[in-house]
Amino acid sequence: MDPVLSDSVLPAHDSRPVAVVGAGTLGRRIALMLASRGGTVRIHDPSAAQRDAAEEYVRQTLPGVVAAREGASPGAVRTTGDLASALADAWLVIEAVPEELGLKRRVFGDLDRLSPPDAVLASNSSSFASRLLIDHVTRPQRVMNAHFYMPPEQNVVEIMTCGHTRRALLDHLLTVLPSYGLHPFEARQESTGFINNRIWAAIKREALQVVADGVATAQEVDRLIELNTGAPGPFRAMDAIGLDVVLAIENHYASQNPHLPSSPRTLLHTYVDMGHLGVKTGRGFYDDYPNP
Repeated sequence: MDPVLSDSVLPAHDSRPVAVVGAGTLGRRIALMLASRGGTVRIHDPSAAQRDAAEEYVRQTLPGVVAAREGASPGAVRTTGDLASALADAWLVIEAVPEELGLKRRVFGDLDRLSPPDAVLASNSSSFASRLLIDHVTRPQRVMNAHFYMPPEQNVVEIMTCGHTRRALLDHLLTVLPSYGLHPFEARQESTGFINNRIWAAIKREALQVVADGVATAQEVDRLIELNTGAPGPFRAMDAIGLDVVLAIENHYASQNPHLPSSPRTLLHTYVDMGHLGVKTGRGFYDDYPNP
């Protein structure tokens, strides 16, 4: 047996960097939290503009995150367009590329080939189980999901096995992630949508159905929920996520469960086809977002 896959061998996390592959909205936020424990975080993205934006976001946000948590310390964040450089000696690699299955499979093949053999390879995917990403991976025992929400405001991470993941690595992340200011939970069985998103999907889908049926407007649904629960409404939340992303996730759920109603996806298509994707385009279910 490969010694790096033995349950008695765990990657040394104190002396080695972390790598985040993908510098988009979530990638840069994940890097932010991983940089709040000191050490080195490397962000890889082929886009120089995305790399620059990620570096600036971490530079501006990290001091506040460190100041708010006892024991935190600012780490060094580096960006690179070269994947091999980003992965060199990393103990943990977080994949945060767009939600496209073929792309993620290719990326995981590259991660498996270029990363140290004992590095943990984790997908941030919110809709694809890591089981689906290992076609080109030779060491699936080190692959898992590590699904982040929207740090630093929402610091939950859900981890889930790919079906082959070493138990010791899952336990290792459950133990180590709190030192980065993160709160890990394990999905103990493979679950499309993990834990929170599976529950959120039902709420989101029914809210879309209510609007598609003409029972209420998106704004009325949001206001009702805000008054009753004190929580933000689902349509504001969907605008923040991006309606194209919401639609892609709903399409994936529908591929897993053909009995789901189609009206919520049809409603989302209406907005996506018009280019009204939410906050990032300045207009979605709401049209009051400045500076898209």
